[in-house]
Amino acid sequence: MYNTDIPNREELPSTTKLVRSTIIAAFVALVLLATVVMPAEYALDPTGAGRLLGLTEMGEIKEQLAEEAAADEAAQMVAVQSSAGQEVPEVQEPVVAEAVEEPAPSPEAEVAPAEPEPAPEPEITKPQWQNEVRVVLTPGEGTEFKLTMEEGAVARFSWASEGGPVNFDTHGDGGGQSISYEKGRGVPEDEGTLEAAFTGNHGWFFRNRNDNDNDNDITLVLRTGGDYGQLKKML
Repeated sequence: MYNTDIPNREELPSTTKLVRSTIIAAFVALVLLATVVMPAEYALDPTGAGRLLGLTEMGEIKEQLAEEAAADEAAQMVAVQSSAGQEVPEVQEPVVAEAVEEPAPSPEAEVAPAEPEPAPEPEITKPQWQNEVRVVLTPGEGTEFKLTMEEGAVARFSWASEGGPVNFDTHGDGGGQSISYEKGRGVPEDEGTLEAAFTGNHGWFFRNRNDNDNDNDITLVLRTGGDYGQLKKML
């Protein structure tokens, strides 16, 4: 059966064209990998295009969901192991005592028993801090911690620098937005509340910037509590 003419050798693409097409396809694949696949799947954005397109935040959300799923699975395994290790208490048959008939008291002897006062309910105190982290910073070294927060959520914080003051920058980012709440230089400690201006990551960047007369390591202690999802170490 006749379908089509067999092309001539001159009509077929040359080896040079095939090699050039292969190189172009490989280059396009690398560009898509760096600008689309890596920001969306692994929260890696070497070119910066993923954050402009909103794909980097998608990858960060996927990583966060994966971490939460792993933590839930680990908690369920611990609960199952704890239940398996408990012994079933033996059920003892109740002992029925024979009733002994007592003489009825005289009307003069009847005294209404005093009602016992109810015991006060124990107060349940919530822990002041949900997270506490310690990190040692060498001279010139920096670190960053972020809280995942919804818009309008309020978190409490307290941090102190042992061994010398630090420079800090309280800021937030997410959904293509960014904000700087407060900055300081040579501050030994601080505490207060942080209200999220929008849904995203909000926290602090610290750097050990001691002068030459006090060029030593410092230990930063950060405590957080309140309305937020999790505390993440970014750097």
